[in-house]
Amino acid sequence: MTITIITLSIVIVVGIIMIAAISIYNQLQDYIIRINEAEANIDSVLRKRFDLLNKAISVIKSNVDEEMDNNVLSIIDTLRSKKLSNFELDRQLYEAINEFNIYAETYDKLKKCDSYTKIEINLMESESEITALRKYYNDIITDYNKIIRTCPSKIVAKINKYKTKPYFDGKNMEDDIVNDFKL
Repeated sequence: MTITIITLSIVIVVGIIMIAAISIYNQLQDYIIRINEAEANIDSVLRKRFDLLNKAISVIKSNVDEEMDNNVLSIIDTLRSKKLSNFELDRQLYEAINEFNIYAETYDKLKKCDSYTKIEINLMESESEITALRKYYNDIITDYNKIIRTCPSKIVAKINKYKTKPYFDGKNMEDDIVNDFKL
């Protein structure tokens, strides 16, 4: 009778531990899916911004009599030729957009051009989109990183080799860890 109670107790404890581990694993998988979805949405907006910048080059070339600054073209060529992360692509696109804004300020003819105005409006709209997506992504990353770093989910994360992820702004939670609990 005592052996049966001990065996039953062990089975119940192991069962509870397995249910908890599976629940934590599923929660981590949910966050991974949401992170991937957010990254895909960010990627889509970044591609849209890149396409708008490509269109802006041809609009600028057709409306500005002078030769375009090589800096603008080199930024676009760099973006075309390199495999960049969303973090780096966003930074590069921001620099390129600033260069195009300089053209609009320098050449009055561009301000009067409907094509350039439409591109400018679309770029501003995409900036709003990317800001919202950045916030959504960073919120998910905050929750995910909390789970990765707290017990008992840290054990499940370590077994499955999940690591903390950086924020969209490039800040990594590992930077501010002074005394992290090691398993």
